Amino acid sequence: MQLVTEDNITGLAAERWGTARDPRTAELLTALVRHLHDFAREVRLTEAEWMAAIQWLTRTGQISDDKREEFILASDVLGLSMLVVQMNHQLDPQATPATVLGPFHIEGSPELGYGEDMSDGVPGTPLFVHGTVRDLAGNPVPGAVLDVWQADAEGAYESQVPDIDEARLRAKYTTREDGSYCLRTIAPKGYSIPMDGPVGELISRTAISHFRPAHVHFLLNVPGYEPLITHLFQEGAQYLDSDVVFGTKQELVVPFEQREAGPGPDGRTMAEPWLEARYDFVLQPVGRR
Repeated sequence: MQLVTEDNITGLAAERWGTARDPRTAELLTALVRHLHDFAREVRLTEAEWMAAIQWLTRTGQISDDKREEFILASDVLGLSMLVVQMNHQLDPQATPATVLGPFHIEGSPELGYGEDMSDGVPGTPLFVHGTVRDLAGNPVPGAVLDVWQADAEGAYESQVPDIDEARLRAKYTTREDGSYCLRTIAPKGYSIPMDGPVGELISRTAISHFRPAHVHFLLNVPGYEPLITHLFQEGAQYLDSDVVFGTKQELVVPFEQREAGPGPDGRTMAEPWLEARYDFVLQPVGRR
């Protein structure tokens, strides 16, 4: 029998987890054991600190539900989400950059037609976002579905608003034969990440800004092309240089230009002033590196 000591516990634990039947699982778990043990040794982790961490993880799971992913939020603010995105989406410089999914994406958004309004009566300044979806060679990508979601004019998602049970400020738009798309919504506002949970509790103990700049989320998963999860950020918005989830990229910052009442980009007449953002998404074919 081999007695366990501080010096040999890491090797013993890594050896056990190295018995995983799948080689990649064995690689991941043995590396995780080594790094966790190294962290505990480096900071000389106390039992009280270990228990506090366990309780924090428990609360993070308890507050998560189908509309709020606190573990994703934790990964975002630690910079892990963007690191994983960068490592796994090393795209051509011409392709639209990828960013984080964030904790507020949900499945089943309604499908809307060209230029239809996904704000559905939510108050705010009307905003049209339009452009094309194309490939690296400049060819249009028809039939591409853009899954879109955002915060409201107060910086809140539906899960953060009392008495709102249904999805809002979410929709799926499909590109036309020429690759064009057009969505209507309202101008989003920069917002604080949720501070009422375990992640907010940690952030509040630091000098970290807990705000995100104004943005609209996009997810494009088109057969034959690399999946794209990204944002469009409003030019001149607050917090562009201090995005708490490290998601801002210069290529994704676009002007929201003021327009007077009159014809909108979808051909319908707007009875009030509105904002216009133009952006062409460029997708990278699968297999190209």
